[in-house]
Amino acid sequence: MPDSQSFIIVGAGLAGASAARTLREEGFTGPIQLIGAEAHRPYIRPPLSKDYLNGSGDDDSIYVDPKEWYAEHHVDLLLGTSVTRIDANRRLIHTDAGDTFSYRKVLLTTGSSSRRLSILGADLEGVHYLRTVEDSKKLRSLLAGGNMRLVLIGSGWIGMEVAATARTLGNDVTILERGPIPLANALGDELGQMFADLHEQNGVILRRSVSVESILGHDGRTTAVRLTSGEVIPADLVLVGIGATPNVELADSAGLTIDNGVSVDASLRTSDPAIYAAGDVANAYHPVAKLQLRSEHWANALNGGKAAARSMLGQNMSYDDIPYFYTDQFDIGMEYSGFGPLARGADVVYRGDRAGREFIAFWVTGGKVVAGMNVNIWDVNEAVQGIIRRGNQVDHAKLANADVPLESL
Repeated sequence: MPDSQSFIIVGAGLAGASAARTLREEGFTGPIQLIGAEAHRPYIRPPLSKDYLNGSGDDDSIYVDPKEWYAEHHVDLLLGTSVTRIDANRRLIHTDAGDTFSYRKVLLTTGSSSRRLSILGADLEGVHYLRTVEDSKKLRSLLAGGNMRLVLIGSGWIGMEVAATARTLGNDVTILERGPIPLANALGDELGQMFADLHEQNGVILRRSVSVESILGHDGRTTAVRLTSGEVIPADLVLVGIGATPNVELADSAGLTIDNGVSVDASLRTSDPAIYAAGDVANAYHPVAKLQLRSEHWANALNGGKAAARSMLGQNMSYDDIPYFYTDQFDIGMEYSGFGPLARGADVVYRGDRAGREFIAFWVTGGKVVAGMNVNIWDVNEAVQGIIRRGNQVDHAKLANADVPLESL
């Protein structure tokens, strides 16, 4: 049984790895156990639908740290191991390998899981999800040669990125979207339509306002997708991208407060003072937005893991990073910073060339910028985040005027 002064990190993804590294960088010399259910050491997920999927990124490019780093820094990396129970009263962790670990503090970075499709044919061979490196490897091998008929159920960020990658590799791609405009929930109708136009201009078939009834197959393999209208769409492969759910089962069984993830304060501390949470699974109070936020993007895993480590060490930590993500689809590169819940229904102010897809969009609520997105314009994200953080009342005309420095707003 490890030392009772151990810091145990449950979940060996980006958040867990960044926490382990930060603990060592901040001078913690006690035992660290980093426990992960996957066989792979910690890796980053964004390339799984982009560079890694299209074959331009190799295996080494996705890992957070070299394999040797963990042993060199005395981090006990336990892979292929699941934590089955946390005994918060006795401060014990139990694993599926039959081990029992005592702890001083625990960090939960258990992430999220793909929401599963529950319709007839969902278990056929050829129906895929994209969450792990193994998922991406399998899709890469199937899409690499082109000439496959890929049908995507759902048009979120991962689905749209995979659609762009698959189409670039020479595959026929159809996206099935329940609403009239993809990404509208995240970006609004105007900017969601920009991405819809982008895909259609590159040969992706986008079917809007449709519902899936079942997946058809022959000899156990996918052959088509049937819509509730009765229409049948041929499919060699189906990728399901209908969202993700936070992995809260372990936290829930430990008696922690659960509300759209594991509820934590601005220091990423749960309702148990010895247990913290970061990354996808954490629903954290954000001191700038003044509301609880749960983010599934990689920047939150990276920076949240660092913040949680410092908080575990007793530092006066308030995690106030502005949420951030990016996407690459065909000839569009985009960075988004801000608070999605506050941006819904906001006024959108544009600076730059919308028709040429080189612009910055600002979401303005109550006279303040709550989110910003730069499209094919670079080295401005820090300035955009500064506007959001300052929370000043802004003039729409100045926001739209490219001659007015962003730093002055």
